[in-house]
Amino acid sequence: MPDHPAPDHPDPAFSDPAFPDPVPGAPSITRGVRRALAQRGFASVTEFRLNGGRRADVLAVDGDGTVVIVEVKSSVADFRCDRKWPEYRAWCDSFFFAVDEAFPAALIPDDCGLMVADAFGAAVVRDAPVERLAAARRKALVLRVALTAATRLHRADDPGFAPDQASV
Repeated sequence: MPDHPAPDHPDPAFSDPAFPDPVPGAPSITRGVRRALAQRGFASVTEFRLNGGRRADVLAVDGDGTVVIVEVKSSVADFRCDRKWPEYRAWCDSFFFAVDEAFPAALIPDDCGLMVADAFGAAVVRDAPVERLAAARRKALVLRVALTAATRLHRADDPGFAPDQASV
């Protein structure tokens, strides 16, 4: 039995073919994390490119400009082979790992936040230490998040458009 609670979610007997459950593993964990962050007032993007070429699985910002990065781990092997996550701390106020309920929580370093997630939500098992970003870095990062999110929305709304086709 896992040593942490599973997130609350709807009756598993409920099924809506218009909204299928995501693929198990990282997609389900990511969806649950994003739902939980939204419930706490954060807007999030996935696969956000940080300076230096690293990509944060989930980067979220709230109305006060607080920046959270969540690294999703779908297996012990995935966790053990990942050595890049310490670099993410320089780009957020709080850093979390997110895992499913079968993941052995004892593997996650004590100085990182921990979320346990499934496709329907996430529970914060351990809060992340807070180390505030410098104001200049926060401003630049939040601007990049906004531009990235807006560009992704534009591509979703108008997949055939290319910026070099713009006419004034």
